[in-house]
Amino acid sequence: FKPKSVAVIGASNRPHSVGHVLMKNLLAGGFDGPIMPVNPRSQSIGGVLAYPDVNSLPVVPELAVICVPPKAIIPVMECLAEKGCLAAIVLTAGLGSEQFDDKRTIKQAMLDIAAEKKMRLLGPNCLGLMVPGIGLNASFSHQNIGSGKIAFVSQSGALCTAVLDWASARDIGFSHFISLGECDDVDFGDVIDYLGSDPDTRAIMLYIESIHERRSFISAARAASRNKPILCIKSGRFAEGAAAAASHTGALAGADDVFDAAIKRAGVLRVYTVSEMFSAAETLSRMRPFRGDKLGIVTNGGGIGVLAVDALIERQGRLAHLDDATVTALDKVLPATWSHANPVDIIGDAPGERYAKAIETVLTDSNIDSLLVMHAPTAITDPVEVARGVIDQIKGTKKNILTNWVGEATVAEARNMFYAAGIPTYRTPENAVAAFQHMVNYRKLQDLLMETPPSVPRDYTPQIDKARNIIHSAIHAGRDMLTEPEAKAVLECYGINTVKTIAASDVEEAVRTADDIGYPVALKILSDDISHKSDVGGVVLNLESSEEVRAAASKMQRTIEQKFPNARLRGFTIQEMITRAGARELIVGMTTDPIFGPVILFGHGGVEVEVVRDRAMALPPLNMKLARELVEGTRIYKLLKGYRDVPPVNLEDLYMTLVRLSQLVVHLGEVVELDMNPLLADQHGVIALDARIKVTPKVVSDDKRLAIHPYPRHLKQELVMDDGTTYLLRPIKPEDEPAHYEFMSKLTPEDIHFRFFGSVRELPHSEMARQTQLDYDRDMAFLAVVPDGPEQGQIHGIVQVVIDPNNEHAEYAIMVRSDIKGRGLGRVLMEQMIAYCRRKGTETFIGQVLPSNRRMLTLCEKLGFSRKYIADEDVFEVTLPLQRDAH
Repeated sequence: FKPKSVAVIGASNRPHSVGHVLMKNLLAGGFDGPIMPVNPRSQSIGGVLAYPDVNSLPVVPELAVICVPPKAIIPVMECLAEKGCLAAIVLTAGLGSEQFDDKRTIKQAMLDIAAEKKMRLLGPNCLGLMVPGIGLNASFSHQNIGSGKIAFVSQSGALCTAVLDWASARDIGFSHFISLGECDDVDFGDVIDYLGSDPDTRAIMLYIESIHERRSFISAARAASRNKPILCIKSGRFAEGAAAAASHTGALAGADDVFDAAIKRAGVLRVYTVSEMFSAAETLSRMRPFRGDKLGIVTNGGGIGVLAVDALIERQGRLAHLDDATVTALDKVLPATWSHANPVDIIGDAPGERYAKAIETVLTDSNIDSLLVMHAPTAITDPVEVARGVIDQIKGTKKNILTNWVGEATVAEARNMFYAAGIPTYRTPENAVAAFQHMVNYRKLQDLLMETPPSVPRDYTPQIDKARNIIHSAIHAGRDMLTEPEAKAVLECYGINTVKTIAASDVEEAVRTADDIGYPVALKILSDDISHKSDVGGVVLNLESSEEVRAAASKMQRTIEQKFPNARLRGFTIQEMITRAGARELIVGMTTDPIFGPVILFGHGGVEVEVVRDRAMALPPLNMKLARELVEGTRIYKLLKGYRDVPPVNLEDLYMTLVRLSQLVVHLGEVVELDMNPLLADQHGVIALDARIKVTPKVVSDDKRLAIHPYPRHLKQELVMDDGTTYLLRPIKPEDEPAHYEFMSKLTPEDIHFRFFGSVRELPHSEMARQTQLDYDRDMAFLAVVPDGPEQGQIHGIVQVVIDPNNEHAEYAIMVRSDIKGRGLGRVLMEQMIAYCRRKGTETFIGQVLPSNRRMLTLCEKLGFSRKYIADEDVFEVTLPLQRDAH
C-alpha cells in the first residue's frame, strides 16, 4: 500500500487494453516513484522507457502489477520472486480453470511460488488498487479519485466502478480503494488489520460476497472497530435454506442471519445500500461521544417533523420527552402556537435567531441526547441565514447534531455550509433519522465489545469426558443422531435441566416404565429415521394410566409401520409430564454454518417454531452478557419479562443455560447440530422437554471449527514458587476486570510509571476492557492468581503480549504486585510467556524498558535479551529471538 516503485508486467500501447489503461492511470495519478513497464515488443509505453522482461528491470520493484495472459503468469511470478519482489497485484482472471501441470492449476502454482518466497498477492481477477494520498492508481479503473479519509474494500470489481462513479459525482475522496478479487492471498482480515492502524483512514467500508478466512476476518474487525467505524454491505442475503436439516435449529439458521451474528460480534455495522454506506461512514466518522439514544427534533414544519418521527419509530428509535422546565423556557422564546412537544415546531416563519434560541433551550434538556434540526424553505425565510444561526449556536455543545434542509436548489448553499462546518446534513427526514440510528447501533456495538460480563458461578464444572463417552458410543454404533435419552444425558453433563426421560424397547416395557415414573407421562416414538416426532403423530401427552400408555404406544407402532415402513422403530421414550401454567415455550440450539462454523440460536419455540420464525443467533463462546444480548434480540423477550398477572421468567437461569450450551459447543467438536424444543421457561427456571443432537466422527480442531477463539482453558497450570507459594497460572478473562482494578490499586506509583511510562491513577473502563477482553488468536495475558485462602482469587502478577497479525513480533508488558516483589514471580511469568510465544511460532519477543527500571533490565539480561537505547524516546528496546534454536 506504500510502494516506492512499481513495475507493470503486461503494459501495452494498445488502446482500451488493460495494460494500456493501467499505465495511463499510473502515469496520471501523480505517483512520484519509478514506474517501470515491461513489454518485450515495445520500446516505450506511454512515453516511458519499457523493459523486455522482469530480469531487465533496473531496480527491484516494491510492487508489481501483473496483467499478462494466464499461461504467462508462472514465468513472471518466478522471475519476480527470484528478483526479490514481495508484493504483486494480479489482475488476470481465469487462473483456477487452466492447468499448469498434472497436479496443479495455474492459480495453485502461483500461490505456491508466493508462499515459498513470502510474497503477498492481491487478487487475482481484481480491478487493482488506488491510494490517492501517494498518487498511486494501480488499477484499470475508468477514472481517478480524490484523496479522503474513507477506505473502500470490495470483492466485486463491477461494484468498485459503480462506487467510483457514485463518489465522483458527490466529490467524495478515499484514503484507499482496494479491489480484492478472488482473495486467494490477501483477504479482508489482512486489509482491515492494515487500515485499522492507518492514521489516514477514518472509516472502513466493505463490500462482501463471501468470507474465506473467518478467524482472521473477525479478529481483525474486532481490533479495528475499537478505533474506527467499519461498515459493510453483504450480497447474497437470501440463500436456499437448509432443507436437509435434522433439527428446527438447522432449518431456521439462514446464512444471512449467521453473517449478521458474526459481524455484530466483530463490531461491524451493516448497511444495505451504497448511499446508506457513505452516509453512515460520514456520520460515524464525525460523531461526538455518544451517551444516549433519545432524539430531540427542532423544525419549522410540522409535516417534516412527523415524517422524521415516523421514520424513527419504524427503526425502533426513541423520541425524547421534553422536561416541563424545557417547555416553560420555550414558551418564553417561541410564538404561542409552537407545538409544545417534541418535535419542537417553531412555525414556518422562523428566522435564524428563533432557531438559535430554540436550540439553546432544547440542548439544556437532559432527556435529549442528540438533536435533529430541520428546515423547509418558505417565501419569508432565508435557508442560509437560518443555517448560519444554527452553526453559530451549536459550536459549544457536546451533543450530536444532525441537520435536514429539505429541498434542492434553494437549500444547496446551506448544505455546503454544514459540510464546511463538519455538521452532518441530509436531504430527507428519513435519511437523517437513519443516520441517527446508525450512531445508536454503532454505539451499542462498541458497548458490546467493552462491557464486563457477570461471572459464571464458580461451583459449576461440566462432565466433559462423560458427555464425550455418550457421543462416541453412538458413533461407534454407526449412528449420527443421539436418542432422546442420550441427548438429554449429554445436556445434563453440562448442568442443563432436562425432564426425566427413559427408553423402552416395546409396548409392555413402556407401560412398566410409565408405572415406575408415575402419572401423568408423555410418550414418544424412538427412531433414528424420524427427526420431528410430533409431525408424524409420534408424541402423546398427559397419559394418565397404564391402559392409556398401552393404547397410545400400540397406535403409534401401527401408524409408523403403515405410513413409514422403512423407518426403524427402536421403541419408545417415556418422560414425566411437566405442566407449568404460564410457562413460555422456547427453542435453544446450535447448528454448524459452512463459513462461520458453530452458531447458537434462541427464539420462540414449540410446534409452530418454523412458522413464527422469531429467533436470534450468536457465535460461541458466550458469556452472561452475550447470552442476554441474544435473548433481547427476539420479540418473545418482551413476554419473558412478564406482563399483567404473568410473572417474568427466571432470566438468569435462561442466560446460564445459553452459556452452558456454549461451553458444550466449544468442548464437544463432535456435535454439529442440537436443539432443545420446547425449552419451558417460567419464574422457577428452565427445563428442556425435548432434545435432539446430531454428531459426526470427523472432528476438526477448534482453530478450524470455531470462528472466535474460545477461552484457552488448556493453558491453565499450577505454579509452585521456590518459597512454596502456589499460584494458578491462567489466561485472563473478561470477568477479571474487577480483580484487575484491585490489583492495580496495590501497585506503587513507581511500578505504575515503569508499566505505563507515566502517572496513571486509574485506567478508564474502555482501556481496562482492552486489557481483559482479549482476542486469543493474537493476544495473550497470563495471571498469577491465588487459588485459595484469605486472598483467593486475587491477582499477584500479570504478563501480557500483543502479537502482530503476521506472528512476527510479540510485544510484552509485565506487572507484579509491589508488596510481593523479590520472590521470583516476575521471572516465572516471563518464562511462561516466552515459552507460549515460542510454541505459537512467533519470531521475536520485544519490549520497551525505562532506563530507571533496573530490575527489569537485569531480568532481561539473565533471560538472554539484547538491548538497544532509543534516545528519542529515552527507553531501552529489548529483543529476544524465539525461533533461532527451535530445532
